[in-house]
Amino acid sequence: MSTWSCPVIRRLATLFMLFAVSCGGASGGHVDAGVAAPTNLTVFAAASLQTAFDKVATQLNRQDNITTTFNYAGTQTLTAQLTQGAPADVFASADVAHMTTAQNAGLIAGTPTVFAHNKLEIAVERGNPKGIHTLADLGRSGLVVVLADPSVPAGKYAQQVLTKAGVTVHPASLEPQVTGVLTKVAFGEADAGIVYVSDIVSSGKVTGIAIPDAQNVIAEYPIATLKAGQNKTGADTFIKYVLSSQGQAILFGAGFEGA
Repeated sequence: MSTWSCPVIRRLATLFMLFAVSCGGASGGHVDAGVAAPTNLTVFAAASLQTAFDKVATQLNRQDNITTTFNYAGTQTLTAQLTQGAPADVFASADVAHMTTAQNAGLIAGTPTVFAHNKLEIAVERGNPKGIHTLADLGRSGLVVVLADPSVPAGKYAQQVLTKAGVTVHPASLEPQVTGVLTKVAFGEADAGIVYVSDIVSSGKVTGIAIPDAQNVIAEYPIATLKAGQNKTGADTFIKYVLSSQGQAILFGAGFEGA
């Protein structure tokens, strides 16, 4: 071997090692400082939360690199799925009763926290062509009214406000989630329905008729992590954001009242 070959080989070997170290991040062996590793989160949430929670997820993806998969449905459906073993990290309910059911089944980690409140409102077609102004109007003959099924929190609350007002309604259908009521009114398949204020605000496709506080109810929305969840850190981050001033501002903008 020539006298110059050994130093050259050593120099080339050193350069190769430096190159390998510098490329480690590209191969997954190194994560740049300050950049959070991507994480996935599964959230079961009441259908009425979709507009607000989609915005929360966008913010968490930007600032914490969390990708959130949602299952939006009627709270009673979500509770049944969870008790049957469906995997999730976070559960956000539209009432305390179904959260308590999940607790009694041993599914909840820690203590649930109420993160928002909501009220009910009458949804009518844009421009209110049927001249509906009070709950009493919903009992008029010939009016097509749809409600959420009583097993759904929104349906349970609707029955409560109608009872307070002393109004009897014969609904054309009972929907499995509150968004079904909103859709039928928006598309002219029903003259009116009872939904959340947040549904009216988020939809923009119907007109809302206020229900007096004396006849209305306050819906409480609790949130909690699930014991079987695979992403405890992500779940805690999600809940903390929902309870933060930024999260509360998103909920307020979507028609909810604060925690």
